[in-house]
Amino acid sequence: MTEALEILALVCAVAVVAASARRLGLSAPLVLVVVGILASYVPGVPEYHLDPEVVLLGFLPPLLYAAAIRTTLVDVRTNTQAIGILAVGAVAFTTVGVGLVAWWVIPDIGIAAALALGAVVSPPDAVAATTIARKVGMPRRIVSILEGESLLNDATALVALRMSALAITSTVSVFGVVGNFFLAAGGGIVAGLVVSAALAAARNRVQDPVLDTTLSLVAPFIAYLAAEAVKGSGVLSVVIVGLILGHKSPALQSASSRLAEQTNWRTITFVLENAVFLLIGLQVSQVVRDAVDGSLSAGRLAVICTLVLLATLLTRIAWVFAATAAYRFGPRRMRIPASIGVRARREREGVANGPSPAVAWPRMA
Repeated sequence: MTEALEILALVCAVAVVAASARRLGLSAPLVLVVVGILASYVPGVPEYHLDPEVVLLGFLPPLLYAAAIRTTLVDVRTNTQAIGILAVGAVAFTTVGVGLVAWWVIPDIGIAAALALGAVVSPPDAVAATTIARKVGMPRRIVSILEGESLLNDATALVALRMSALAITSTVSVFGVVGNFFLAAGGGIVAGLVVSAALAAARNRVQDPVLDTTLSLVAPFIAYLAAEAVKGSGVLSVVIVGLILGHKSPALQSASSRLAEQTNWRTITFVLENAVFLLIGLQVSQVVRDAVDGSLSAGRLAVICTLVLLATLLTRIAWVFAATAAYRFGPRRMRIPASIGVRARREREGVANGPSPAVAWPRMA
């Protein structure tokens, strides 16, 4: 009964705080984290212990799937290069950079544990970023790139975390890391394609909106578990299934089924997404208390956290500026914007003649 009351209190708090933040024009995720931190120090507030397995299986697949079915597959294809540079390159670079800084600050933890810490903090969450970007009117292409990165960066970070954890207990070579990365990516892609084909065939035969929504609710978990069963990336599998089913939804679903699916997933996303941020804040007091009880002093912990935070921010900034420089001054292939149509690109290279299609830069969102 106590656990049920705690869950009920958590959901009610999420609804009240998120609604208040929206009314005030504030970022709901940031407000929820702050409220959670303050509430964690209030006497009588229960302690919430979030199991990592619950996050990986209970929170991550549905949130990624809900984001994927809302993402336009055309935008992902158009910005594949930029998304890959951020989702894979930036995450890997941040993992190594933060890991080296953490190893330098705390040599006793070892390089493998330091890289595991880097993998944990390397993938940025794009929820707050895209929300602010839409409000200030950033170009749609930038918003699309941020959303595409948020779908794939978790897969890179989880593979890096898995390899770092394995290196803590055994010896892992560079070739082993690269091999495991491609194995995880390949397994996730294959599992995603197979599951999406099976679900598309099943959805094509379902006409009842209730059954169709039920199929949609179990789709991310089927995709995740299928990929994990073949040692692939469950995150990548979920993203592929969501992108394909979302792209094909007008042909596979009726209008009533699409409306029901959108409403249900908006509700689920609202609760899960905001609950994660509130839970992060609610666990701060426990983390601080456990850290203070350890061998490190409070001052040294503050210095370590500050350096890790600075390393996370600076490595990200350095990678983005380096990628921008490559687009401006790098090879000709990179200097041709991907948002220009294929025929226009050929005309620039002197291959084709005739008028170019009316596709250029995306308008402001």
